Amino acid sequence: MPFDEAVGDFPADAINRRGPNFPFSPWQLLEHIRLTQWDIVDYIQNRDYVEPHWPVAYWPDRDQPATPEQFAEAIGRFRADNETLQALVGDPSTDLFAVIPGTPGHTILREVRIVGDHNSYHVGEFGVLRHVMGTRPPDRRE
Repeated sequence: MPFDEAVGDFPADAINRRGPNFPFSPWQLLEHIRLTQWDIVDYIQNRDYVEPHWPVAYWPDRDQPATPEQFAEAIGRFRADNETLQALVGDPSTDLFAVIPGTPGHTILREVRIVGDHNSYHVGEFGVLRHVMGTRPPDRRE
């Protein structure tokens, strides 16, 4: 399931609700996906990168609900960071196998693969969460 399909047309009244037997709300899961992807973009691009504290910096505050505007902003920021990664990979001058300066041998290819793995896992969770919460768009086929 593509990201836009997973988050598209999400009902505003459900963004802070938790699904059955799931520890996070859709907002928390979306923001975690965004924060993690942003961190890797920063890691690749910022020579003064400082690793955020795990897990606090990678998840929103569990007690702070989001507004529909914050939910939409997180979607937009995720897309922008994803486009940054796509442009980097698509740029013929990018050496995907070159070691990123200041890292213990990490390459852009390694980091992009981590983003892909992480995003696909959590976007899949988001899709299942929508299903069990009954928040899938009415025109979505099983």
